[in-house]
Amino acid sequence: MPQWLCNQLMRAFHKKDSRQIKLLNECWYFYRSKPANGSQRSVENEI
Repeated sequence: MPQWLCNQLMRAFHKKDSRQIKLLNECWYFYRSKPANGSQRSVENEI
């Protein structure tokens, strides 16, 4: 998971902002579902 997304998720959980948590969760699943090609880093390197 990218650090910027992790930071935003932690902030949203701390503020108990359920709308932001849902949005960021959707972003994470979209990010993970993108097909990896040679120019992109793999998801395993981000974890």
